[in-house]
Amino acid sequence: MTRRIDKTWTVLRSIESADGLYCVDLFRRADGTFGYEEFRRDPEDLGAWTPTRFASGLVFGSLQGARAAAERAIVWLTDTST
Repeated sequence: MTRRIDKTWTVLRSIESADGLYCVDLFRRADGTFGYEEFRRDPEDLGAWTPTRFASGLVFGSLQGARAAAERAIVWLTDTST
C-alpha cells in the first residue's frame, strides 16, 4: 500500500497492467464505503508505487460501483480479465 491508501482501509483487489507499470487498488473503508486508486511504478523511484489518479477520495456504495468507475476512468483497466 502507498501514501494514497489510508492504513485503516482494506485493499480487496490490486490489478496490475499487462506491462506491470500501472496498478489499480480497489478498497473498502472502515465506514463500509468503497473506492479505488491508480498507481504507476517508475524505475527512478526504485519500483515504488506512486499515485496517479488521485481518485481515493471518491466514494462508492459497492465494490462493483468502484470497479465500474475505475474502468470508465482508466483505459488500460478494461483490458484486464480480473
